[in-house]
Order: sequence, then C-alpha cells, then structure tokens
Amino acid sequence: MASHFSGVLQLTDLDDFITPSQECVKPVKVEKKQGKSVAKIQIEDDGSYVQINQDGGKQKLERAKITLNDCLACSGCITSAESVLITQQSHEELLKVLRNNKTKETEQKVVVVSVSPQSRASLAAHYNLSSSETGRRLASFLKGLGVHHVFDTSFSRSFSLLESEREFVERFSRKEQDSKALPMLTSACPGWICYAEKTHGEYILPYISTTRSPQQMMGSLVKSYFAEQQGLSPQQIYHVAVMPCFDKKLEASRSDFYLSKAETREVDCVITSGEVQKMLEEHNVSLSDYEPAALDTMQVLFHLVLVLSFLLT
Repeated sequence: MASHFSGVLQLTDLDDFITPSQECVKPVKVEKKQGKSVAKIQIEDDGSYVQINQDGGKQKLERAKITLNDCLACSGCITSAESVLITQQSHEELLKVLRNNKTKETEQKVVVVSVSPQSRASLAAHYNLSSSETGRRLASFLKGLGVHHVFDTSFSRSFSLLESEREFVERFSRKEQDSKALPMLTSACPGWICYAEKTHGEYILPYISTTRSPQQMMGSLVKSYFAEQQGLSPQQIYHVAVMPCFDKKLEASRSDFYLSKAETREVDCVITSGEVQKMLEEHNVSLSDYEPAALDTMQVLFHLVLVLSFLLT
C-alpha cells in the first residue's frame, strides 16, 4: 500500500548516507568531553552503542531522539541509523487514545476532532458524496469509534479572517510611524512560515501576520472556551485536527502552541485526509456505509462570529 506520509515526515528504506545537498540543517548535537580521545564505537549484542576510549574505558551512548519539534519542513532528511528515533503524529495515536478510553478508566480523555473543509472536500470527491454529506457521515464514523465531539473548522476560519482584518486595520493606521507595518504577509502554510523564518529571519518577521491559522485558532477555542463550557481542564481533552497537509503536524508541534501551565498542546494530534481514508480501509468500510450524523457546534461562538462579521462590514 502506498504511504500516506510525505517524505519530510517519514523515513522509508533509506541507507545512512546523506549527500551534502540533503544534509539536515538541524543535525543531532553531540556533546564532546575534553581530555578523552575515542578509539572506537562498538555495537553490543543487545544493539546498544558503546564508546571505547583509548584507555580501555567503556561508556554506553544514549539514544538520540528527534521529534517533529526539531523538523523544519526542509528538503533534507535524517539518517535511518538505529541511534536516531523518530516520533510521528499519526492516526494510530488517535486509535490508541480511543482504545485507552475503553480499557483504562483512570486515563479517560474527551476526544474532540476538528475537520477542515479542504479535507472534507477531498473525501467527498473520493467517495462521490456532497461536502456537507461527507462531513455528517464522517462524524458518524468517528463517533462510532468513540470520538465524543466532531467540529467543522469553518467557523474558526471565520475567526482567523476577522482577526486578520483587525490586524491589517491596526497596521494600516500606524504605517506613517512604523516603516515595517506594511505590507502584511499572511499564510496558513507551516512550510512557508518555516521557510521565511529560517531563510530571512529578522528581516521578514515584522511583516508576517501574527494571526493564528484556522487549525490553531480551533485549538485555542477547544482547549479554552470549549473546555470551560464542558467543565473540563485542557488536559482532559484530546484534540485531533483533520487537515489536508502533512506540515500541519509540524505546526501543531511548535512550542508557540504549547500551554505550559496546563502542560498540553492546543492540538494534540494532526491526521491527514489520506490517514482518514486509511482508517476507513482498515475497518473495511466506506463513508457511504454510514448514516449521516449531526456535527457539533459551539453555538455562542457561532453567533458571535456572525455579529462581529456584521459590525466589521
């Protein structure tokens, strides 16, 4: 079966050789100690790596761990050496949480899934359904697995647009005093944001809009407003976003969107449209097999968006 992950986020059948053009821009840093020269590195029977110094002393080497936080969505890669452990977000993580909810009473999570309109459209085209019908049938499938709430991110997109509008007006009003107020650059693409940050740095950062993407706007709403509305702490909610792009996994993993006080991320896991399709295939079902179910709504926020849209226009 073809892989549903992009080359940036998944290692396949790679060897340990990386050409200079592919070299990772953020390699694992090895702490070197002065005064001891290394004679060789030996692989033990259990697969562990041992450093043997010239004086005969042995030291077991720790395994390096690279997570999505370390990935810059670049075109490079990381070696597939056994000393490197890759941690991925995937639909398997969602299924694991759902299994834990059924077997471990002390580790219960309220599972919330937010579906993007782009993913809904892709699935609609694949299953030859209308977009709205796809959303309702997908809600039925997910709730059948044990998901508690399924939201459409369309209204969080409205929040993002409203905030972008507010920010532009604010920047425009101070353009005479601030030479970096305009132009205002906006993008919901994590790959573009990473590229801009890493290649142009301080020069371009003042021009980039500070408005959250619809995904992270939804993450903030779910872990704050919705959690309070349900009488839950942010840690009690496991929030999954269904997105069209693999780099959205990187966005969710950014430290900017980690709630340090609550010790949780605004979006715990991102799965792609392809992974949703894979989940359906693994269960030997089609979206067409399910009766439509109603999507959940945050009524107060929905009406607030309508009021704000009217006032601003």
